[in-house]
Amino acid sequence: MGKTRDVREAVETELSYDPRVDAADISVKNIHGKVGLTGTVPSYPQYLEAARAAWRVAGVTEVHNHLEVVLPPGAVRDDAMLTTAANNALAADATVPEGAEATARNGNLTLTGTVQYLSQRAAVEKVVSGLIGVRHVRDEIDVVCGVEPADVKQLVKRALDRSALVPDDSDVLVDTSGSTVILTGHVQTRAERDAVVGATWMARGVAMVVDELEITG
Repeated sequence: MGKTRDVREAVETELSYDPRVDAADISVKNIHGKVGLTGTVPSYPQYLEAARAAWRVAGVTEVHNHLEVVLPPGAVRDDAMLTTAANNALAADATVPEGAEATARNGNLTLTGTVQYLSQRAAVEKVVSGLIGVRHVRDEIDVVCGVEPADVKQLVKRALDRSALVPDDSDVLVDTSGSTVILTGHVQTRAERDAVVGATWMARGVAMVVDELEITG
């Protein structure tokens, strides 16, 4: 019980100390390192940041983010206004390739289009996530890379070998199913997990990453 309480209390403390999160209406549950966040936050960036804060705590192996974004009255935009704002932001950002589009419904943005890299897909989501009026982002962008599936596994392995953040003695295994990459093995921290997944995203030919890495803590 003590360890369970310690992780929960540590996550609550981390949330309360993060200036990017209003934790007043967030509840934390922990079962053997599997942390659940419930309650409400006033913006989508806070929804994302709350999960990141939980992941920073030692002993956390999973984070289930069930927070609801409840926008204050001054931050609500109608669908047409939010759609226009999102597409203008995408068009103005140099990291976003042509063809990505956003559509809003009740504050929920859906992203569509095609990109060549998973990292470009992440860039599109990042551009719109901080816009006023966004309650949630659903990413339906397709990754079309033009790389033979047989080459994907080697490209990912080379990307991991190049990464300074992935330990040389890492036991991470890479498997592929077409352009989908399955990662298994062990990492010590969330930061190491992010480094492995991030390096995989940067590899050409990867359309999807299935993260089955185990965080040992």
